[in-house]
Amino acid sequence: MNNQQPTENPTDPAQSPPTPGRCLIGALISGGLGIALYSLTVSIARTFAAKPIHSANPAVVNIASAVRTLVVGITALGTGIFGLVAIGLVALAIQILIQQTMDRADP
Repeated sequence: MNNQQPTENPTDPAQSPPTPGRCLIGALISGGLGIALYSLTVSIARTFAAKPIHSANPAVVNIASAVRTLVVGITALGTGIFGLVAIGLVALAIQILIQQTMDRADP
């Protein structure tokens, strides 16, 4: 059996501490995906609103309404998640900047 402890590699991005720049880049990516999902959500909702369900069968109308609601809801959920992640990463960047300034101010 190999009982060696893994050594920390300072060049490994998975183990390096977060920096404000990396946080802000992640926030830009997440915000961009959030904006794209928002546009997709609005487009889907407008398409569904423009094309009403034509059927005399109540089961068909109920199922179609449920599917439409789920599709719009999932895209809206993705929009919210990516938006919250972007806000959280910006807040983390601010927190790291404040901590770095406090560490420099301490003797």
